[in-house]
Amino acid sequence: MPQVLVYSDDPAFRDAVRLAVGRRPSPDLPPVEFVEAPTGEALLEAVDAGGIDLVVVDGEARPTGGFGLAKQLKDEIADCPPVLLLVARKDDTWLAKWSLADAFLSLPVDPPATVDAVVELLKHREQALPVRRAAAL
Repeated sequence: MPQVLVYSDDPAFRDAVRLAVGRRPSPDLPPVEFVEAPTGEALLEAVDAGGIDLVVVDGEARPTGGFGLAKQLKDEIADCPPVLLLVARKDDTWLAKWSLADAFLSLPVDPPATVDAVVELLKHREQALPVRRAAAL
């Protein structure tokens, strides 16, 4: 069962991602299990512990921003799971690229776009394929 970690200090953000993706985002994948991380520390601990297949990050999280955490994960974890970064402003595209996120989408959470990104990233992880580094805002 793939584990999707959702990071945000905002419970409404975490709920929106879980509801958008659902337990079975694709018939080609097994049901997903969600792990929630309300703090940057919880995110890092969960990824360090292993077993996470995808990380969905709120770029607007406070006090530890999602952009910096995404970059930290990519810089420090050898087999880092794919990272999907959700950003508030289209002008933050450059920052999303800097963070090395595997894909990024704009907020508010758009269920069809989020499901598509999650499925693509999970399939790439499952097949051990390199992840495409671009996504639409």
